[in-house]
Amino acid sequence: MAASVGPGCLRLLRGVAPWRSRYSCLGTCRGWPGPNWGLERGVVSLSRARPEESSSGDVGTHLNLELSSRRHHCEDIALSHFLQSLRKLPLRTFSTNARKVHTAPARTLSLLRPLLFLVATGGGYAGYRQYEKYQEREWEKLGLEIPPKLAGHWEVALYKSVPTRLLSRAWGRLNQVELPHWLRRPVYSLYIWTFGVNMKEAAVEDLHHYRNLSEFFRRKLKPQARPVCGLHSVISPSDGKILNFGQVKNCEVEQVKGVTYSLESFLGPRIPAEDLPFPPATSSGSFRSQLVTREGNELYHCVIYLAPGDYHCFHSPTDWTVSHRRHFPGSLMSVNPGMARWIKELFCHNERVVLTGDWKHGFFSLTAVGATNVGSIRIYFDRDLHTNSPRYSKGSYNDFSFVTHTNKEGIPMRKGEHLGEFNLGSTIVLIFEAPKDFNFKLKAGQKIRFGEALGSL
Repeated sequence: MAASVGPGCLRLLRGVAPWRSRYSCLGTCRGWPGPNWGLERGVVSLSRARPEESSSGDVGTHLNLELSSRRHHCEDIALSHFLQSLRKLPLRTFSTNARKVHTAPARTLSLLRPLLFLVATGGGYAGYRQYEKYQEREWEKLGLEIPPKLAGHWEVALYKSVPTRLLSRAWGRLNQVELPHWLRRPVYSLYIWTFGVNMKEAAVEDLHHYRNLSEFFRRKLKPQARPVCGLHSVISPSDGKILNFGQVKNCEVEQVKGVTYSLESFLGPRIPAEDLPFPPATSSGSFRSQLVTREGNELYHCVIYLAPGDYHCFHSPTDWTVSHRRHFPGSLMSVNPGMARWIKELFCHNERVVLTGDWKHGFFSLTAVGATNVGSIRIYFDRDLHTNSPRYSKGSYNDFSFVTHTNKEGIPMRKGEHLGEFNLGSTIVLIFEAPKDFNFKLKAGQKIRFGEALGSL
């Protein structure tokens, strides 16, 4: 480092007054090593030899010369130590024809500025959302109605731009990885503690039995853990939380109170008449009237949210016949109650599988809605169904009819029979036709378990 500075820079630094005044006291130190030690020793020896060679010289002049050379020698030692300390600094440089310029601090700062901006922005937004959730919880405690605050179009578009389908496929692959025997209990115990899973209801309570996360999510229950109610006509198809229920009005369905979605957008265009077991009551009018098959009946709906800690399988909610399946590839946004209050028509954006058919009172449908990390929706009797597949594009739908020449009725399902499963928690939406005196045995926000009554006549 010292050699790269050059003699010109050394002369410049020698002329700086602070360096001279600070290190002039070192003139008496003759034993310090330095880069110019040999040169200075030579100068001093010459100055000492001159009085001996000249008999007429002035001794005082030679003494002044020797003191001056020692002073320059000490200044060079100070410069050497200063330059050696510069060499130890962790700075990166780039070379030019003129000089070396140290750029590491400025370059590092320029790289950190976008990261600091993103961290600050994201942290501020997350803090704002947490404050809003805190306000909502306080309003719920006071019994006040929470006014819905809907996301703008740009916010929905920004959320949909996140590659949730790809992330969900990666999560599905990870769930299939077999865990070492010694790691299963710690991993599953952490999940149980985080989401409040009741393993006493599981058919197999031993955590070492489940080879991977997928098997643990799809665990079966003991037969007596969920008794099926036989007194009511419609039961809950799964464990979960009741988000909303009631009568369908103006072809709009409430996903949560105050936030609706279009019935036609959710179910898709009306199924061709030749695929229906019986024609609708009217051939024209609103989409709702095209679904109602009997005069005097009404359409009802019920939305059940499955949390990650809930039982992930779903069952048949009543005795009915499944005649048609419609698969909507779509986004995989979160469907928790907070997001349902924020994004209008959330269920219409997400990937979903719509099963339609009929029961003793007319039209009946069950829709399994996907969510983040829940791209896998499985229907046990439908082996052709493949959800969250890259071959399907958003905005389309795929129809499949279970009514064939050999089976003109479809797939009969008994109340409480296994119907399908999610890879993780998600949402079940029931839309069905029933007489006007049908009554729900529910209240919004309540927890419900598979087999418990939803409503009856």
